Formats: sequence, C-alpha cells, structure tokens
Amino acid sequence: MSIKFGIVGCGRIGNRHAEHIIAHSQSELVACYDDKLKVNQTFATDNNTVAADSLEELLANDSIDIINVCVPNGLHSEISVKALNAGKHVLVEKPMALTKAECISMLASSDANNKKLFVVKQNRFNPPVKKLKDLIDEGKLGEIYSVGVNCFWNRNEDYYKSSDWKGSQQLDGGTLFTQFSHFIDIAYYLFGDMENFSGVIKNCSHGDLIDFEDSGSIAFNFTSGAIGNLNYTTSCYQENMEGSIVVFAENGTIKIGGKYLNAIEFQKTNGFDIENITTSAPANNYGFYQGSMSNHDKLINNVIQALEGNQDILTTASEGMKVVEIIENMYKSVRRI
Repeated sequence: MSIKFGIVGCGRIGNRHAEHIIAHSQSELVACYDDKLKVNQTFATDNNTVAADSLEELLANDSIDIINVCVPNGLHSEISVKALNAGKHVLVEKPMALTKAECISMLASSDANNKKLFVVKQNRFNPPVKKLKDLIDEGKLGEIYSVGVNCFWNRNEDYYKSSDWKGSQQLDGGTLFTQFSHFIDIAYYLFGDMENFSGVIKNCSHGDLIDFEDSGSIAFNFTSGAIGNLNYTTSCYQENMEGSIVVFAENGTIKIGGKYLNAIEFQKTNGFDIENITTSAPANNYGFYQGSMSNHDKLINNVIQALEGNQDILTTASEGMKVVEIIENMYKSVRRI
C-alpha cells in the first residue's frame, strides 16, 4: 500500500517534506499547492508532481490521503482545519499553531472527521535525546533537580528580508514559536509540564525587522518539582553557537549540546554513561543559516507506519498543543524591556 501525500506550502520546508516523501518506498507525492503561482509550478516540476490551481482543488483530490501543511505559522490552524474537514489526515509543521484555542479547533476537526493529526517534532528522533529519554523513563537518573535550556543562534537581516512572513507577529508569532519551539518541546518531552514562568525578553539587535523579541531569559519550574530555565537569542554574532539541554539529577549530570541537540557534550553518571551514539543527521541547511536537525525522514516514516496501523503516532497533536500552551504562558508572564 502506498500513502498518497499532498503538500500545501512550497517553500524550503515544503521541499524538505517532498524529498522524504519521494524517497520513501511506501509513499507518493500526488500534488502540491502554493498561492504563489511561480513557486507552485517550480515545486511541481522539481518534484515531478502536479500543481493544483487552488487549495480547494488540492483538497478535493480523492486520491490524496494526507495533507502536509508547510505554510507560515499563523496559517497552520486555518489550513489544517480545512484539510481535516475535507476528509484528509494532516501533518502540520511546527509550531502546531500560535494559540491553544487554534489547536483545540484543529483537534476538534480531527475528532469530528475521524482523521489523524500529526505535528512535526523531528528533534525527538535525535539519538542523544532518545538515549536521555530512555534513562529518565527507566528511573536511572533518580530525582531531577534542575534543567537548563540554552538556545544561542544567529538570524540575520537576509533571513528576514528574504521572507514575506518571518518577523511578523501575525504570521511568525515570535522567536519561541519559530526558532525555539523544538527545544521547549524536548524539555516537555523529557521532563514534563512547566509552570510559574517569570523573566525578561528584549529585541536587542533586529530593530524593525521583527515585531517581537530576539532574546530572552525565562525561569520556571516543572510540575515534577525540578527547577528550569531557558536562555535564548537569535543575536549570536554571524553564526549559530549552541542548542543545548543540561540536566542535573540525583545520579548524574548530562549535557546534550552541539548546535542542535546532536551531541553528548558532558556526562558524569552513576555507572550508566550514554555510549555508542549513532551519528545524528546534519542540520537543515538553508544557505545563509541553519535550522534544527533534519530528521524529517524518520517523521515521514512514522506517519506512513501509523496510517497503516503498524506504529503509534510518535508526535501527537495533544503534545503539540501543550507546547503551544507553554509558549503562550511564557509570553504572557515575561516582562518586555
């Protein structure tokens, strides 16, 4: 059986999805749609598929099983709901949406139409993350004392000027949504829900290129009792520096680092060091900047296997909504300076 995909949004991330759909032996890219005519046609030609003339035409295609939503953040909910109501399963890029209310609407449409809703969380497939998750689930770390999340990246003028939506409050949503929602997701995935946020955020270096902050420092606690902090910026000089999570626990200290949570940088444990880490996939490379790890092949495979009944969904919509809720609560709680 072949799972048949349609893609809405034919930019860089849409091409990333297409690459792995085409490469998989159990999937087929049937059609695409982008509201930019030239982009739509070029994408179709490059990926040997059909360019639909409208979103309605794409969603009316009875041969399509699932729609991959690769549009700007602020349109995720609207397009996903339309696709679900048209009887398609949906895989939506991160963040799931920009508000919890939008996520609730998406989940309601998924339930009403008995269609699956997947959310892109590809960093969960990073080998160091998976190994740390196993240690936590097995209880080897004991009590978790504190967790630090550091996200130090560069997003320059070209990054924003080359886009017609990045930097916009309405379509982008903010640095925590576009750049660092993956890191918040991993912290939630590993250590559970968060609460009691406080901190400061500031636009340090991007001026009127963006409608929101580029840097912040936020303290919180996990509902498990551990304390946490998030420090982030997109103002690193010229290039990305680090994306890391460090956990201090009863039986060990472990830092997952590199630039994209792709390496064990430090560990001291009570006899259960993480060893034999599989080499992580390279980061998504977009020319003048790099993004998070390129694990979309593993994500697409999970979507296919879940639709065929062979696997559980590894990145559920309810978890996607929780990450959006956490980010909303962070933004509501911090002081802008």
